[in-house]
Amino acid sequence: MFTGLSAFPLTPLNEINLDETAFIGLLERLVCAQVDSIGTLGSTGSYAYLNRTERKRIAELSVEHAQGIPVMASISALRTRDVLLLAEDMQQVGVNAVLLAPVSYQKLTDEEVYQHYATVSRALSVPLCIYDNPGTTNFEFSHALYAEIASLANIRSIKIPGVPTELDIATDHINALKSLVSSDVSLGVSGDAHGSNGLMAGCQLWYSGIAGLFPNSMLRITRAIQGKNYPEALTLNQALEPLWALFNQHGSLRVIAAAAELLGLVNENCLPLPLRSLSKESRQQLFSVLNKLDLN
Repeated sequence: MFTGLSAFPLTPLNEINLDETAFIGLLERLVCAQVDSIGTLGSTGSYAYLNRTERKRIAELSVEHAQGIPVMASISALRTRDVLLLAEDMQQVGVNAVLLAPVSYQKLTDEEVYQHYATVSRALSVPLCIYDNPGTTNFEFSHALYAEIASLANIRSIKIPGVPTELDIATDHINALKSLVSSDVSLGVSGDAHGSNGLMAGCQLWYSGIAGLFPNSMLRITRAIQGKNYPEALTLNQALEPLWALFNQHGSLRVIAAAAELLGLVNENCLPLPLRSLSKESRQQLFSVLNKLDLN
């Protein structure tokens, strides 16, 4: 399951309930597009704002409505104890893999992160993906730590941050990471603006938040690169620059949530407070960008 395009959908909600109907609708878009895998409860899925019961329910719905597409669910939490409980829940509902970021309040040491992953990996019967997202965890993996954790049982992928813009530098970076891990541990790029460059540089998959909303458009880029049609992929990605600019300005989650609201796929104010959607002016700008891009 760790190749191609992994789409990470929103978790629509309000301060009282999960919007299960809207979430199922987003899953149906991914199934119709036939993405390679579904990454539920990622950062775009607001996992950090949900309690254990809510996370288990979202994972349950994901598996139920994926129609055979592999599902990976986040088990990230502050305490190892809570990660283990979430791992038990996710395996119980039948996910195909789990995703773990070293989230923390106190800054973690390399040894603490290693032991965290070691403890969790021993408790799993499904593959685990390392989630390296320093923008939210404030923890940066060294290459040595990548190698050490990747040698643990059940580690099958690393979700890396965005790669350098220059393709030759990005390729050297990916080749260096590949030399540290076994061939059964895939590298997946995140940061949607970096998706095409990461795939062209040698990543096996793209972990994409925008694909959770516009799977067909992101599949066209992914399939073009898989077919070595780099000029087409570059053209398709360059057309998305206005969207990437909005991501940089407002954060991808707010933009994706606002886009889903504008398309009528979710109710307004679908983010957990204190997070809020875009202002009226920014929403008008996004609306204009979406009309020009004609994403699906």
